[in-house]
Amino acid sequence: MTGEVSIARLTDSVADFIREQGLEGVSTVGQSMGGRIVLELARRGVGGDTVALDPGGFWNRRELFVFGATLRPSIALVRALRGRLPALLGSSVGRTLLLAQLSARPWALSEETVLPDVRGLADSPATGAALNALTKGPKQQGAPAGTVPGRVTIGWGRRDLVTVPRQAARAAELFPDAVLHWFGRCGHFPQWDAPAEATQLILDSTD
Repeated sequence: MTGEVSIARLTDSVADFIREQGLEGVSTVGQSMGGRIVLELARRGVGGDTVALDPGGFWNRRELFVFGATLRPSIALVRALRGRLPALLGSSVGRTLLLAQLSARPWALSEETVLPDVRGLADSPATGAALNALTKGPKQQGAPAGTVPGRVTIGWGRRDLVTVPRQAARAAELFPDAVLHWFGRCGHFPQWDAPAEATQLILDSTD
């Protein structure tokens, strides 16, 4: 994709890929921004079953301000520490200091689990543009009952500090066909904090 980054254009790109590859009716799964994109696909009638984990786009004005004001410095810090990430993430203390905003139990994670994702945030040239798309673009629109192409499941971490748990009620209201699943001791990354539960939810919620 070239040009301005926006949720609408990112979703267009995924929808085009699904169509070009002959994957109509494919199940879609996403987390955070990816969760928002797969919900937007479902709203448009693209794909089949949908699983969105801790999706963005359901905040109020204050929550959106806090999201941008806290996540931007965190990303800047990760970029500044790029060369030291393996050492920092190799210790429980380093993981706790760096990942407390993203995980409910960062000290319990392994370096192998978190390093690829954190490096991706540090290295991607589009991280800033993607954050702008989330914070400066419109909120996620909903889909009236009976209009989505398959089952919709929304998973949310009860200790999510990025897309805070009270946003789940707004998501459920905007997507009345959705089933809401709560991850107990889990932050913004269910695939980190509850990998077996997240995997089982995806398998049980898609064809």
